[in-house]
Amino acid sequence: MGLSRLAALHGVATSYSPSADVTVAVADDTVVAVLAALGVDAATPEAVRESLAAAESSAAARLLPPTLVVWAGEPLPRALTALPSGTVLHIALEDAGSPPLPRLSVRPDRPEPAVSGRAAVDAGAGTGTDAGGNTAADVGAGPGADSGTGADSGTGADAGTGADAGTGAGVSPTPAWWVEPPLGAHRLSVRVPDGRDASCTLVVAPARAPQPPARTHGFLVQLYSLLSARSWGMGDLGDLADLAAWSGRTLGTGFVQVNPLHAAVLGDPTDPSPYRPSSRRFPDPVHLHVESVPEYGHVPDRGALDDLRQDAATLGDTVLNKGALIDRDAVWELKRQALELVADVPLTPGRRAAYCDFLAEQGRALEDHALWCALAELHGSDWHSWPAALRDPRSQATARARRELMDRVDFHCRLAWLTDSQLAAAQRAALDAGMAVGIVHDLAVGVHPGGADAWAQQDALAHGMSVGAPPDAFNAHGQDWGLPPWRPDALAASGYAPFRGLLRGLLAHAGALRIDHVMGLFRLWWVPEGRPPTEGTYVRHDAEAMLAVLVLEAHRAGAVVMGEDLGTVEPGVREALARRGVLGTSVLWFERDWAGSGRPLPPEEWREGCLATVTTHDLPSTAARLTGDHVRLRHRLGLLAGGLAEEVTADATDTAEWLGYLARLGLLPEGEGDEEGAVRAVHRFLLRTPARMVGVWLPDALGDRRPQNLPGTWDQYPNWRLPVADAEGHPVALEELAVAPRLHRLMEALAPREAPPESRPEPRP
Repeated sequence: MGLSRLAALHGVATSYSPSADVTVAVADDTVVAVLAALGVDAATPEAVRESLAAAESSAAARLLPPTLVVWAGEPLPRALTALPSGTVLHIALEDAGSPPLPRLSVRPDRPEPAVSGRAAVDAGAGTGTDAGGNTAADVGAGPGADSGTGADSGTGADAGTGADAGTGAGVSPTPAWWVEPPLGAHRLSVRVPDGRDASCTLVVAPARAPQPPARTHGFLVQLYSLLSARSWGMGDLGDLADLAAWSGRTLGTGFVQVNPLHAAVLGDPTDPSPYRPSSRRFPDPVHLHVESVPEYGHVPDRGALDDLRQDAATLGDTVLNKGALIDRDAVWELKRQALELVADVPLTPGRRAAYCDFLAEQGRALEDHALWCALAELHGSDWHSWPAALRDPRSQATARARRELMDRVDFHCRLAWLTDSQLAAAQRAALDAGMAVGIVHDLAVGVHPGGADAWAQQDALAHGMSVGAPPDAFNAHGQDWGLPPWRPDALAASGYAPFRGLLRGLLAHAGALRIDHVMGLFRLWWVPEGRPPTEGTYVRHDAEAMLAVLVLEAHRAGAVVMGEDLGTVEPGVREALARRGVLGTSVLWFERDWAGSGRPLPPEEWREGCLATVTTHDLPSTAARLTGDHVRLRHRLGLLAGGLAEEVTADATDTAEWLGYLARLGLLPEGEGDEEGAVRAVHRFLLRTPARMVGVWLPDALGDRRPQNLPGTWDQYPNWRLPVADAEGHPVALEELAVAPRLHRLMEALAPREAPPESRPEPRP
């Protein structure tokens, strides 16, 4: 019982429910290992008792949670209204240049505020804190109230369910003494009459994230796969800008969604997955279009540049015309050499000033990232294998290395700036083309354990743990993604500064942000190092605070937010996200009446707040699903759970049911046996739904049968290395794609029902 209570106090699950009628107990040794990663000793019964006593004592003494959330225009959390009469509050605003808040003094016999000193709070109740360390809702609740709250942001939302986050649970009517601060992440300090004081981060967030127009459609594409005639062997930011400009102006599309463009871990070979990056905060310079860098034209050694361009042209030709896979390492080697030459060109005064501004804005985060890149060039790409003194980013040895490697650090800082500039240019091109949203960027779940973020943010990460997924109907063995998770307690203590900085960087040049596995804002499956995924457990985040930070930063950027919420989703999570304006993701083949007939879900019953699409990068292309090619591919690779005949029959039955339904709706005028017509039909169906955004997987527009990624494979399949191709498997360059008849026939089927685009939400301070 003591271990379960201790686990609950720290947001660690001792059981989980893979389905409504099934509960699975988590092994005690897993719970002990996860608690240890959170800095809690539970190795022995005595240690459990001591840790539990310490946690409860801390909870009883705490006046405020580490981070407190106030939603603009909504009732205050009880953590504020339950403070005792006479408490004095002071709010230090995030923006020191903002006008100061009015100072208020409220007395029990004076319900209306009067100007004077600091704000004295008349909550009319004694102070009590719940066992999660937050002010309790009930007068005099005292320690031990609601031991299941765990990582509560002071709203009273039960961290054990995930359903209450963002719903307004645990809030009280706004008292007369309250004057709402401006939106932002401020510092709140309180002093109660008995002399105790406390402080915390106060996140004031808008009620909802910005929303897209009533209806818009666009392309989904893996950028590396979109080569043009000028690409250096893989798609780049120049190609992205060109795709956005062409499709926005010619096809009336409202957005282009791309894969994560995070910085990869340097290596040979480099992990090609964009979902296992070195840093999520900074983009990868491999995506640079080198010739668009202003200093490129002033490189004195033109012969060296011409040789590199010729090698790049050869590399691109092998991919587009000779069946070669995309070789990211070869591309980067050529670009690195070219960028070394470019970096030797002095910046003009204006460019130098812009670069200095960028360095000042990014601060230590960029310095750490660039230093990791420089050290990785010397000592390898996994910081765990570096000399011991360099494994600490704040050690004296690391400080010396920073000075000694100043030129290399500056080079990598420069690359980050150049890449950021081209990201901005791509978004400008999209908006100039009339797109309502523009570029939709993607946020991966986590980072590579040996990469830059894991090195620089060691205090915020849980060592010896990896993020994954529990066993389910699709994967009996569970999943281990090899990504170290953030520590919820460390995030809360920092006021979610790492998360805020990450989002601010990603949203700077985004019309929208997709969050992979958005359920991770609520809880993540932690797997102790050396154990199978079946021996993991859930660890809960303060979803209220995570959502507030997300909505705040999206509001500041004027950007839409969507979450990938496919698969098993905890009850209440989708509702909490929808309440805060975070769109979901709905994939046609998965949208059935699961609670009733099991048949395809009628279009009018789909949710409005979503990106609706037919497939994704992790699923078969539509042509492959229609023909059953994806089943035969999985059979060849030994990935089928059952026999080939059984799987083919089940898949064909599922597809036939959908096609029959589409025909009854009048969406398949081409009739049976027309694969291209069926691809158009499923997209016509999406237009019948109320979905705010409709996404077209770009390879579907050409009839490509190959998936970009085949989960469950590593070297058995060329994941993340295939160029966009046509129905025969021939790679298609951007210039050919723009005039492809099949693509235009599909997009013509989408265009007639498109509502006039509305203006994109304006960025707000």
